[in-house]
This record gives sequence, C-alpha cells and structure tokens, in this order.
Amino acid sequence: MPDDHALDPVPLLDPPPDPALRVSLRFEDWLTVLSLAALACITLANVIVRYLTAESFAWTEEISIFLLVVLTLGAGSSAFVRRLHIRIEMLADGGTRARQRRFALISDGVCLLFFAGLTVLLARMALDEYNWGDTSPAIGIPTWWYSMWLPVLSAVITLRLGGMVARCWRQRP
Repeated sequence: MPDDHALDPVPLLDPPPDPALRVSLRFEDWLTVLSLAALACITLANVIVRYLTAESFAWTEEISIFLLVVLTLGAGSSAFVRRLHIRIEMLADGGTRARQRRFALISDGVCLLFFAGLTVLLARMALDEYNWGDTSPAIGIPTWWYSMWLPVLSAVITLRLGGMVARCWRQRP
C-alpha cells in the first residue's frame, strides 16, 4: 500500500546548455571550483585551530578575502555568458525578438563599459601598490601579489562581455 504522506521529490531544474563559444568556460568553472575548495579548506583549518588552541591563523583572513574576490569574478564571468546573472527577466526575456536583442545589447554594453573601466582602475591600483611597496598587515608580503590578479580577472569578464555584445550584434532581429 503506497504511503500517501510521502513527499515527492521536487525535480531539479536542468540548467540551460552553454552557448556555442570559441573559448570554453572551463577556465572560469575550474577557477571557481578551486577557489571555493581552497576557501573551504582554509576556513575549516582556521576553525579547527581556533577551537583547539583558542587562537586563529592571522593569514587566513587575507587569503580568504582574496579567494572570495577571485571566486566572485570567476563565477561572475561564467554567469554573464550563461545569462544567469541578476537581471529583470520580465524585461529581458519579454516582448519581441527585436526588443529582447535591444535590451541584451544595452545591458551587455553597459556591463562591458563598467568592467573595462574596472579593469583600468584595478590595474592602476595594483601598479600603485607595486610602486609604493605596500605590504599586507598579517603576512607581510607585498599586496600587489594579491591585487595583480584582479585586473586580469576583470579583463576576462570584459572579453567575455565583448564576445556577448558581438554575438548579439550579429544576430538578426
């Protein structure tokens, strides 16, 4: 006799397939996975040490912040390409194909300009940290070791967005 009170499992939504790209999203996916795994291991080690010794590793906070930023930029890049970023779907996916294309061009263009500017500003920040010889407070290493990767990852997002704008521009309305 079947159990009437058993809950049926909720089917998981299948993610949409990746768009056809010249450069695979594997780099961003692996960067995201490795950053999250390293972040989890470092945080777990810090929790265990703090529990057993009542002191924490000072260096874990600096590296955790860096890994969170890398995780955000890596995952953000693949989210843009997969159209899984935050957007108002009623506007972005509603209306005619020509309207959807216009909204995609506008939103991707604005994001492209933002990340191009961010790439320039982050590069200037990393260069300033290199020129001034700033060091991190807990570990004492040069801060440009952390910050030099931020313009690189921001440039990756900029290139991905440039590809999205180009693909959208070539589509017929």
